[in-house]
Amino acid sequence: MFSELTFDERGLIPVVAQDHASGEVLTLAYANEEALRLTVETGELHFFSRSRGKLWRKGEESGNVLKLRQLRLDCDGDAIVALVEPTGPACHTGERSCFHRGIDGEYGNDPAPHEMLASLERTLRSRAAERPEGSYTVQLLDDPKLIGEKVEEEAEEVVRAAREESDERVAEEAADVLYHLAVLLASREVPQSAVMEVLDGRRG
Repeated sequence: MFSELTFDERGLIPVVAQDHASGEVLTLAYANEEALRLTVETGELHFFSRSRGKLWRKGEESGNVLKLRQLRLDCDGDAIVALVEPTGPACHTGERSCFHRGIDGEYGNDPAPHEMLASLERTLRSRAAERPEGSYTVQLLDDPKLIGEKVEEEAEEVVRAAREESDERVAEEAADVLYHLAVLLASREVPQSAVMEVLDGRRG
């Protein structure tokens, strides 16, 4: 089954777990052939612990399993990216990702551009659940008609900016469209990943 893979001298191969929906890197661990076989058979990531010298299923104690969507090999066959659906924090610290710290407090604490929409989606879910007083997002979520009007308004503004204003203004107005559209999706409980899957299906 794994004839294309190149394991190291210990019979291990590094596996990077990446969120299938957002592209965020969640964790890095190692697997041997048995762990990969169990991953494929169960649909949940299994690894080999180098410190304990045994197999383990991610989330077997916390319940925060990583559900497998795809396995991808690198060009040399000596590393794997596992695209997964996380059911909770991937890190034992409770953080969403094991890669949540910057070196010396720098280079890594702010979300990268490709992480922003996923981060926004989680923030919107938090606002919907916690409903902080005075929140503009909560005001929108409580008024579906207003959300629709704001999406229309912001779409008109980005078109006008594209016609008449600077690139910076186009980016600012486009950000307003994306925010209000994200709120609309959240109000209907439609995940952004569902939209991306529709776009993916339209390729070609």
